[in-house]
Amino acid sequence: MSEQAYIPHSKKRYLELVRPAMQEKFGYVNSMQIPKLDKIVLNMGVGEAAKESKIIKSAYEALQKIAGQKPVVAKARISVASFKLREGMPIGVKATLRRDRMYDFVDRLVTIALPRVRDFRGLNAKSFDGNGNFAMGLKEHIVFPEIDYDTIDHMWGMDIVVCTTAKTDDEAKALLSEFDFPFSS
Repeated sequence: MSEQAYIPHSKKRYLELVRPAMQEKFGYVNSMQIPKLDKIVLNMGVGEAAKESKIIKSAYEALQKIAGQKPVVAKARISVASFKLREGMPIGVKATLRRDRMYDFVDRLVTIALPRVRDFRGLNAKSFDGNGNFAMGLKEHIVFPEIDYDTIDHMWGMDIVVCTTAKTDDEAKALLSEFDFPFSS
């Protein structure tokens, strides 16, 4: 009896449903032309870390739980006196998700996190960059199930950038819509 390899739900959905739907809608001749998810970049800017160093550690641990991998600490490139910021100070954390972790994150984002957002009216369909990449922001990181509300000391927002191989924004929007991203009309 052979062991079945783990395939994330979203990846299986992409292979079985999304690819054929995209090929039919846009009339791709070659299967390599069909857009796919490339990577997802998660970023938490923690400006308060300049005043208190424990804050960056807390943000690091929160993003590690959300991403399922170790994030990278982003440091200031230049000094800004008005913000009391010196070059090399930690100011945020970021993580890049690829392959199976990326598909798992898409599942959790669409089915669990976005429905938990207060007063959610859908994602802005104009948040594409012209090259098929979609950016969105969350005001609270506690919408993810990995974060225990009782143990957090700070509430942070986070940026989520979904990079695709789509050439146009229309293709990217169609791709993300097939993954059930709830765009507002």
